Amino acid sequence: MADKLHFDLVSPERRLFAGNVDQVVVPGEEGDFGVLPNHAPFMSVIRPGAITVIDGGVETRTFIHGGFAEVTPAGLTILAEEAIAVADIDTAKLAQDLSDAREDVSVAKDEEAREQAAALVAKFEAMQAVVAH
Repeated sequence: MADKLHFDLVSPERRLFAGNVDQVVVPGEEGDFGVLPNHAPFMSVIRPGAITVIDGGVETRTFIHGGFAEVTPAGLTILAEEAIAVADIDTAKLAQDLSDAREDVSVAKDEEAREQAAALVAKFEAMQAVVAH
């Protein structure tokens, strides 16, 4: 039996996945990186995008917003601020959320409100790019 990579995906609410897989592709701050069994240890900030879990030739994609990825001899752990299965994203709701966030930027009464709305725009745009891919 081929080596497997132990992978944990954890959000603030719960552990979303724990198991052995063939590979995980992660959207790191410096670019996408793939993690296979016996990968060298390192840590990376995650940029908004999709992780791809590959196991037995099946790919599963999850949108990740914020967090860290840590590779250790024990495997890969992703601590994500938010994680949503790409298959579960409602594209109509996403389009409306993006439109609302853009409007919030234009009508913001102060810099803090503008920054919060702009952060939501960036998140929803990243999510839309993942869904379109």
